[in-house]
Formats: sequence, C-alpha cells, structure tokens
Amino acid sequence: MPTMTAAQRREQARVEYDAFIKGCPTNQLLDRLSDKWVSLVVAALSTSPMRYSDLSRKIAGVSPKMLTQTLRTLERDGILTRTVTPSVPVRVDYELSALGRSLAGLLTAVKAWAETHIEEVHEARERYDASTD
Repeated sequence: MPTMTAAQRREQARVEYDAFIKGCPTNQLLDRLSDKWVSLVVAALSTSPMRYSDLSRKIAGVSPKMLTQTLRTLERDGILTRTVTPSVPVRVDYELSALGRSLAGLLTAVKAWAETHIEEVHEARERYDASTD
C-alpha cells in the first residue's frame, strides 16, 4: 500500500467525516450542537411541543433574537419541526423531529450532569483560583 501524503490523509478523513478536522461537516455540526441555547431548546422540547412564548418563558435569559435564530437553525438542520395553525393570532408550535428526539437524550443528559455537578465545579474553580493568586 503506498504511503499517503498529509494532504491525502486530510482529504480521506474529510470523506470519512472526522470531526477533529476543522473543515469536516461533523466538526461544524458539533459546534452548533454545543451552543447552550441549542441544548436548552432541545431539552425544553424533549417533553412536549411548545409555542414560542412558552420556550421564551422556560429558557431564562434568551433574547427574542437568539431564540428565533436558534429555532430557525434547528428547523433547517431537521432537529425540530414548526407547525403553523391559522387562527387569530396565528399559532406556531415547535416539536422535536425524530432526528431531534434521538439527540434529546444526549443533551438532556449533559444538562442533568451540569445540574448535578455544578457545586463540584465551583469548588474546583475556587481551589484553582486560590492556588494561582
């Protein structure tokens, strides 16, 4: 088997979806999924469909612009669906797609881990900061 150049190895890895390569689509997807608003929106929708106003109340601190942008991005990526019901006013519901439901377990587990271990993280930060002063 001939030896591959670094450029050939990078190209092969790109074809094989190696997330460690910056230009790989999976690297870009991981970047998107690691956004805190994405995690919180997916976790919020993991129990039931919600309207925009419900999501806005549930996810403290998210601006209307960021929530709208996050919802549009997740819809574009096939993670959630948006259903418009004609009424006065118009009703818009957001729900996880099958793809989104397959992701929800992972992101809700990360959220639960953060909620469980935040005190340990705070203690570690305090120890670190005390040792670097």
